[in-house]
Amino acid sequence: MATASAHNAYDELAPDPDTPEGKSLLRKAIGASAIGNATEWYDYGVYAATATYLTHAFFPGELGSIGTMLGFAISFVLRPLGGMIWGPIGDRIGRKSVLAITILLISGATALIGVLPTHAVAGVWAPILLITLRVIQGFSTGGEYGGAATFMAEYAPDAKRGRFGSFLEFGTLAGFSAGTAMVLLLELGLSDEQMQTWGWRIPFLLALPMGLIGLYLRSQMEDTPVFAELEQEDEIAGTPWSRLVDLVSNYWRPILIMFGMVIALNVANYTLLAYQPSYLKDTIGLSETSGSTVVLIGQLAMMAMIPFFGSWSDTTGRKPMWWCSLIGLFVLALPLYWLMGQGFAWAIIGFVVLGLLYIPQLATISATFPAMFPTQVRYAGFAISYNVATAAFGGTAPLVNDAVVGGTGWNLFPAVYLMAACVIGMIALAFLTETAGASLRGTEIPARTEDLELSAIADKVAAAEGR
Repeated sequence: MATASAHNAYDELAPDPDTPEGKSLLRKAIGASAIGNATEWYDYGVYAATATYLTHAFFPGELGSIGTMLGFAISFVLRPLGGMIWGPIGDRIGRKSVLAITILLISGATALIGVLPTHAVAGVWAPILLITLRVIQGFSTGGEYGGAATFMAEYAPDAKRGRFGSFLEFGTLAGFSAGTAMVLLLELGLSDEQMQTWGWRIPFLLALPMGLIGLYLRSQMEDTPVFAELEQEDEIAGTPWSRLVDLVSNYWRPILIMFGMVIALNVANYTLLAYQPSYLKDTIGLSETSGSTVVLIGQLAMMAMIPFFGSWSDTTGRKPMWWCSLIGLFVLALPLYWLMGQGFAWAIIGFVVLGLLYIPQLATISATFPAMFPTQVRYAGFAISYNVATAAFGGTAPLVNDAVVGGTGWNLFPAVYLMAACVIGMIALAFLTETAGASLRGTEIPARTEDLELSAIADKVAAAEGR
């Protein structure tokens, strides 16, 4: 039972969406959460859109594209370690402090890529430095995304967590689209030679001011009302290590469920968003500008629909959204990938449909995953489960797709890889407990009120039968 002071602290900090002050606070929470995610994905968007330039600058030779994809994938190697370190720290000292550090590391490492010497200047040190910065980014994002989603989920009203949480993923696509659009604008305004020599550096440098804006927004926020409540109840005790031990010892079931769902989520995510620009240019044969245009149109369509699907999940539940997305991708991945190979206009249609099928998953991440863990291990539970699965299957998707397509010439392999991931996701989804509308407060795994009532009735019946 919460003490009076803790209860009052929650009431004082929790925003009321029906008041002007509450709406303003929610907007600030959305901005503070989404800006870090946007900065993270701005880097991914720029890296994917400049992949051919990075290959020329850092990985010259026959295996250049593999080296560039390895540079993308290597950033995921330390994401699980980042989650294991940042997550328990965030559960011990608060979400806000960790998020201030991670956004600086992400934006700083991205900006430094823009000033790196090329292979022609520094030799083997050029790709080594690039990969080092990608590792720093991976370690930082291991704490960024789980923390931002937890921060947003714990600020959002229970009945509207899907709606408000969806704006975090809007930041994901906004950042990725901004990166893609920036490269596209430079390609339209500069010659090929200028892009190859210095134009590709400009988008990376712009990450630094984005990070500084994010740091300012986060410094203006208090920690989440859900976390503050437990702090005043003295439920946040021990060390970050004890938070990690508690998570692994007592919450392995939601860890495994989330792991399976994230495999499906991020194989789709990194195939459609990170690998697709290279696929359209190198495999389908579209020009640099045409490939970037296809991806940008698809991303804008996805952004437009994210808030609607997020709000929809508040009334229909998270599980129906995921079932529709996973089944739709499984059934239509092959025909839509075939369609994209038929030309520029067909590529736009195929990619847009694939993106819209994926959106029901993306739009509900921040509402679904944080609700799988109680407050005292929520940051760590999200960060570790998400990042281990992402490192193993999501971040490596561009590398696997590129290697198989390049080695076999089978252009439809990305569709088959996506279908296999959807099967894993559907198996995990069958074990997920619906939490739409459930409170995130307290030290127990969230559950909807009606589910708790049914559980209590079942316990009473079992006790009566036992007598």
